[in-house]
Amino acid sequence: MTLPRATPLTIHFRSAPEHEVRGLVTEPAGEQHPDSVSILWRPFGFSRLLKVERFNPTESELLIPLAWTALPQKLRKTLGIFLLDQRKRFSAMPEMETNKRDSELFSPPSDVRGMTKLDRTAFKKTVTIPVLKVKKEIVSRLMRSLKRAALQRPGIKRVIEDPEDEEYRLIMLDPYKILTHDSFEKAELSILNQLNVSPQISKYNLELTYENFKSEEILRAVLPEGQDVVSGFSRVGHIAHLNLRDHQLPFKHLIGQVMIDKNPGITSAVNKINNIDNTYRNFEMELLSGEENMMTKVRENNYTYEFDFSKVYWNPRLSTEHSRITDLLKSGDVLFDVFAGVGPFTIPAARKNCTVFANDLNPESHKWLLHNCKLNKVGQKVKVFNLDGKDFLQGPVKEELLQQLELSEERKSSIHIVMNLPAKAIEFLSAFRSLLDGQPCSSELLPRVHCYSFSKDVNPAEDVRQRAGTALGVSLEACSSIHPVRNVAPNKEMLCITFQIPATVLYKNQTIRLEDHEDLPVKRQKTDDAFSEEKTETVSNT
Repeated sequence: MTLPRATPLTIHFRSAPEHEVRGLVTEPAGEQHPDSVSILWRPFGFSRLLKVERFNPTESELLIPLAWTALPQKLRKTLGIFLLDQRKRFSAMPEMETNKRDSELFSPPSDVRGMTKLDRTAFKKTVTIPVLKVKKEIVSRLMRSLKRAALQRPGIKRVIEDPEDEEYRLIMLDPYKILTHDSFEKAELSILNQLNVSPQISKYNLELTYENFKSEEILRAVLPEGQDVVSGFSRVGHIAHLNLRDHQLPFKHLIGQVMIDKNPGITSAVNKINNIDNTYRNFEMELLSGEENMMTKVRENNYTYEFDFSKVYWNPRLSTEHSRITDLLKSGDVLFDVFAGVGPFTIPAARKNCTVFANDLNPESHKWLLHNCKLNKVGQKVKVFNLDGKDFLQGPVKEELLQQLELSEERKSSIHIVMNLPAKAIEFLSAFRSLLDGQPCSSELLPRVHCYSFSKDVNPAEDVRQRAGTALGVSLEACSSIHPVRNVAPNKEMLCITFQIPATVLYKNQTIRLEDHEDLPVKRQKTDDAFSEEKTETVSNT
């Protein structure tokens, strides 16, 4: 007998009770012969689309379509074995990526769309999931081997009593991993065999409630379809600090309550409603839900900070940057913290046995800075000031620099000046111009500045370097390094420029023209890789 050429088919079928297949339809995939077969299966009330690579069937396999009268058994022996056991030869279609699949089965009811006042009772839903029936005495041993297959949902027990037999338990399985008993992996089937457990899958109707949905699932179901949902927030002690977009504002109180419900330890949710005030570095905020108490305590890099979040500046996203600067310091170094806030640079430096001069113009920050120095037992190592940044530089900093640089031959420590006010710090660099009298010290003893700035330029590193050089009156092209701190917003970067203040800037009667500074014998410092010449143009898009 002459066999026809194998024609790829698109096969659509649904599972029925006891996995009997009804209404099987086959159709040619087209005149061309694609490399795959698509199969749409609905085993637990949701679609599963599989792609199977083209194969060269044997004569007996090609004759199978002629024997549809015995479909359930034959299908299990051919398609079932081929598709499920030969795992290397099929893959999930792109349409069935995890997020989309989860939204199909584990989505809240559709009628919660548009809800602005949270009604937890409206989130009830019943779904059908696979379960495995096992004797209660072997559950613990078996669960260690079924971690992959077991259902994992918030607030749901993976093992429940069998309502039909008290000697048995039902293990809830993930319907996206376990379709039939053939879906178990070889190691899982082995342990089932060892424990004399039948791999036969049963169905169970599981009721989901508000407690069983994740925050993102709830917000995706409530907000207008296709709109961005709140994917995260800054945690400041017991406070969730959000920055909502305009389309999210009608749902702001619901969003705040969901954040409190779904994040243990969060008891207040606030939304920033204006930009940070450049004078005191705090912003106006609106309470969305929960307690009005803004007095909070945070732990960062093993140090404790207490403050009123509504009156001072604190950003938990700068933890790594605080550590980076602290790691540059050695015992005995001197640190001037020009915009100290509540002390995230000051306190770690003091604990490292540095001499610290810390300043902040905000009276509330000054108060909590003093408090946190005592709280972390460094009160005797820190001198605290409540001055404008320029007055601090031209007063206490100038006086201490004169004393330190007079000991230039004896001093082996370094001097660091941190200026963390990204919106305006570069403007304060002009305060260093002609700050000191007398003969310049050797270049290795000159203070090292770490100045922070924002940039929206397509080349943020060069933008910050140019603006800092303009403020100082010299070119920093050959004697500065740029460190990328974080992406603040689309096309807005926060960076730190580090340089030693040139003697021609710091000392009176030593100034030179901007264009002449390029001839100074100063070794060029490297810019961090993220802002190298090859990458600077793409940084703002990361």
